[in-house]
Amino acid sequence: MIRDCLHLFFPRICPACDGALQHHEKVICFTCRVSLPQTGYHLHPDNPIARLFWGRIPIHTAASYYFFKKSGKVQQLLHELKYGNQPEIGEEIGLSYGVELMKSPLFSDADLVIPVPLHAEKLASRGYNQSETFANGLAHGMRNEAVNDLLIRNRHTDSQTRKSRFARWENVQEAYSVIRPERLINKHVLLVDDVITTGATIEACASKLFMAGVSKLTIASIAAPVM
Repeated sequence: MIRDCLHLFFPRICPACDGALQHHEKVICFTCRVSLPQTGYHLHPDNPIARLFWGRIPIHTAASYYFFKKSGKVQQLLHELKYGNQPEIGEEIGLSYGVELMKSPLFSDADLVIPVPLHAEKLASRGYNQSETFANGLAHGMRNEAVNDLLIRNRHTDSQTRKSRFARWENVQEAYSVIRPERLINKHVLLVDDVITTGATIEACASKLFMAGVSKLTIASIAAPVM
């Protein structure tokens, strides 16, 4: 009764469509869950996200859960995750994708899930790392461990949003470092980010992980544009 009254005056809203959530729906409404455009890339080692990194870093494979396009529902989800103080979006999407990744031998044997880190200033401003919330959900769905204190961002850089591919790559070089590299030796690491576009951030992080002794690296993100 009390919960019904609360929902009447303060309805829970789906961040993808702005519609009211039903009692049985969690974070994202059922209609949006089934309509969000999934890539299916995690089942195919030779996919457009993986090919993005060919000749750049020796990853095993890479995948994104959803396609996104300008003004679409996935972009709205990402915006609410990053700027709307809704970390539960990343956790819920990660949980769902983690269950799917466990069905793929390309990802299921990962030892650790590591998110792309934020610089301390941006973390303090935003309150949380959106990639870390996604990593936590993934790890839960994969019955794995998310670790956020091995790969760190040691230099603040300008926003990547309006930069060219080369400018993005140049902007993040030497921005990351690994601490306690002994924990990464001969490990299969699943490196995760919220969005993959040019891959510059992933490339910079991956280079540091390989230097630390990682033997196998796979990549996952919430979304990527159609390539």
